Amino acid sequence: MSDISHTAILGAGVIGASWAALFLAAGRSVTVYDPAPNSEEQTRAFIETAWPTLEELGLTDRATPNALAFAETAASAVDGADFVQENVPEREAIKHALYSEVEPALSEDAIVSSSTSGMTLEALQAGWQDPAPFILGHPFNPPHLIPLVELTANAQTGDGVLERAEAFYHDIGKVTIRIRKGLPGHVANRLQAAVWREAVHMAVEGVASVEDIDKAMWAGPGLRWAAMGPTMLFNLGAGEGGLRAFCEHFRDTFNGWWDGLGQPHLNDDVIETLVQGINEEANGRSPQTLAAERDALIVAMQKSLKSIRLESNT
Repeated sequence: MSDISHTAILGAGVIGASWAALFLAAGRSVTVYDPAPNSEEQTRAFIETAWPTLEELGLTDRATPNALAFAETAASAVDGADFVQENVPEREAIKHALYSEVEPALSEDAIVSSSTSGMTLEALQAGWQDPAPFILGHPFNPPHLIPLVELTANAQTGDGVLERAEAFYHDIGKVTIRIRKGLPGHVANRLQAAVWREAVHMAVEGVASVEDIDKAMWAGPGLRWAAMGPTMLFNLGAGEGGLRAFCEHFRDTFNGWWDGLGQPHLNDDVIETLVQGINEEANGRSPQTLAAERDALIVAMQKSLKSIRLESNT
């Protein structure tokens, strides 16, 4: 059980508002800071829209939907907070300036976790006088629907900070991984970048349409990957021989595929090919309609998987 009860959100765009909804659903009080003129209105609207989904996922049993406040400064937002989730734009100077403002206002045992999707812990620690309370806690978008959080700490991180943060994330329903060696993009973004690189290559080379390449993913390996990761699945694919037998049997096959993978770059022509393909795949459906379809599918999968995951972990 986590000892964290009061939280702060710095930056209330899509990611920050999603975190705020999840923290409230998990029974935490939340103070939000974002300098945008309409941030309070937009954050409240996001939470209102997200709430039925959180209820459907069974994440609101301890909910405190009215325990939401808005601060006029970042320093006042973190005052008294046990846990701070930072979600400001991916610019080192902006993040460093924010850390300089909030560091003197932090409670003694407060934890600050950055949602950065591409920056390393070491680069962001340079913005702290004492980086002991600071870690990376990168979610997958949207955080209130996708359970993954990638955690990064190092020798400059204070004793017990990573463990307390991990306990908090687990308590609000997240699935965490620990990154042992920092790389730009962390783990999951690099995995999806690798897959998308080959998807782009095949689209540009005319192997299949953008729609059919997407379909190949969600109707094929995407379903399996929602159950288990690729290495475990290949381990199971060889039966009693396991991963060693699989690798020995398919080493030449995979080595040949890897040697032939594409190296596309997002130039104007490639982007135009992808945009034309995705417009055909959308077939007139608005982004709002597509997003609602995405969220409904994610919720359905999460509900179906939840009981099985719980049983396998007991």
